[in-house]
Amino acid sequence: MVIYLSTNQYATGLALSLFGVGFSAFVGISYVQEKLPPRAQFEVPFLSDIPLLGAAFFKQHPLVYGVIAFVFALIWFLYKTRTGLVLRSVGESPESAHALGYPVRRIRFFAVIVGGALCGLAGAYISVIYTPLWVEGMVAGKGWIALALTTFATWRPARILLGAYLFGGVTMLQFHLQGLGVQVPSQWLSALPYLATIVVLALISRNPAWIRVNMPASLGKAFHPSS
Repeated sequence: MVIYLSTNQYATGLALSLFGVGFSAFVGISYVQEKLPPRAQFEVPFLSDIPLLGAAFFKQHPLVYGVIAFVFALIWFLYKTRTGLVLRSVGESPESAHALGYPVRRIRFFAVIVGGALCGLAGAYISVIYTPLWVEGMVAGKGWIALALTTFATWRPARILLGAYLFGGVTMLQFHLQGLGVQVPSQWLSALPYLATIVVLALISRNPAWIRVNMPASLGKAFHPSS
């Protein structure tokens, strides 16, 4: 819709996310109250025994470490390979890439497919590993936090990795505070990740010039090969 019909990216994304919520609720009816068997515990020997840091960094599912490795592979791909340079040029100046003979729409199409696949992997992690069950609305807006994280990290993979740990730490903080018996309404603790997102976006928005310098120049702009 966006690439070939030139619909508005923001409106299309919002409509698709709303459709996804309703469609997943319809398709997932048969999965309600179904639970996966307990998964095996993964930990890095010796390092997992380090107080505080051990549980945060060395007792994660192998997929977590795979994603960290993927981030570094993505940095290498985007900044050290010809294909990555072409992909970045399509995001910065599709007209120039088109003038050099690159199929801009096809490249954008495959980029969207890869991005969607990674989002699907994240959703699978939530329902299969993070909480091995399925209930309607279990994502609870985490995708919007990921979207805000992209802006917070100014589209840089390494910064996104650091920001993800920051937001993840805020998310886990609510459980530790509850475990310590902190007398705060649970609703406030559950809202901590989203409040942190709002605060970060508010701080970043104070310097719009900095965002414009770092964001892809053609973000949100349709491309017409004939123009």
